Amino acid sequence: MKLYRFLTGPDDSSFCHRVTDALNKGWVLHGSPSYVFNQETGKMQCGQAVVKDVNDKAYTPDMKLGEQ
Repeated sequence: MKLYRFLTGPDDSSFCHRVTDALNKGWVLHGSPSYVFNQETGKMQCGQAVVKDVNDKAYTPDMKLGEQ
């Protein structure tokens, strides 16, 4: 099964650490990163899709993707 996550966060080191953590848990970058201005906060936001193949489990809508 292939899992998909879209990581988002502020344009700071915490976002980079979240993506790095996902990569070190076997997730792979998928597509280009996103970068958008959040008018409510006045700050830039980042986003990055990641995917992962998991062979020993079946997908269920209640699974916590970040724990895979």
